[in-house]
Amino acid sequence: MILTDALTRPLGRKVLNGINHLGAATIFLGKALGSIFRSKQLLATLEQIYYIGATSTSIVMLVGLFTGMVLGLQLHYTLVKFGSEGALGSAVALSLVREMGPVLTAIMVAARAGSSMAAEIGIQRISEQIDALHTMRIEPLRYLVSPRIAAAVISFPLLTAFFDLIGIFGGFLSGVLLLGGDPGIYLFRVESSIEWEDVSGGFIKSLVFALVVATICCYQGYFTHLRGDSQGAKSVSLSTTSAVVLSCVFVLIADYVVTSLLM
Repeated sequence: MILTDALTRPLGRKVLNGINHLGAATIFLGKALGSIFRSKQLLATLEQIYYIGATSTSIVMLVGLFTGMVLGLQLHYTLVKFGSEGALGSAVALSLVREMGPVLTAIMVAARAGSSMAAEIGIQRISEQIDALHTMRIEPLRYLVSPRIAAAVISFPLLTAFFDLIGIFGGFLSGVLLLGGDPGIYLFRVESSIEWEDVSGGFIKSLVFALVVATICCYQGYFTHLRGDSQGAKSVSLSTTSAVVLSCVFVLIADYVVTSLLM
């Protein structure tokens, strides 16, 4: 009995702690959404769109290109075994638009821009800049978090679209130019297989992932001073690591939930 209590109590404590953080993050998001797209913070939102969206375009397109090329190679050799190599365009396009495009885009942006958001807000917290905003009667969530969430909501669908287009082109490079497939059949399959439901489903996922990534990264940075495992600069580094890891995990969880609802 004593051994059972010793094993279950830490686990139960971690579960309750996780539920508390999940509820706090939900309230955090709700308060930030209350001030989203305000005209007074248009400039701050544009700056975050540039940082989250424009500066992430090159890495997203690079990953999209090689993802499409790998899909073209793998799916070509798989489809050849069943005599269906003509369906390569459909397989590549649907895989990217419905699933891989939104997920990999969200993970790449979380690793690049999300980590920076967590670190920047975390440094502002430990250097008492957020406390200074309170002193000046400026709401920190409206000033720091809302523009980042608004920028993520705008940037994620656009980056996902770039990823999908470049990925389809990458599949064309490997499946047609390198392996000798028919370019006309590939492009026809891409055009005929993709429907609006596929595109809208991918954009819905990207919007959900934008909220997930922006909320987790901002939340980790905003409350970095409350970490029980470290203080000061080390707490910022741990919060940044937690932000990226949790963002990737919750993107995959949200992907399953959204996919099950859209099916």
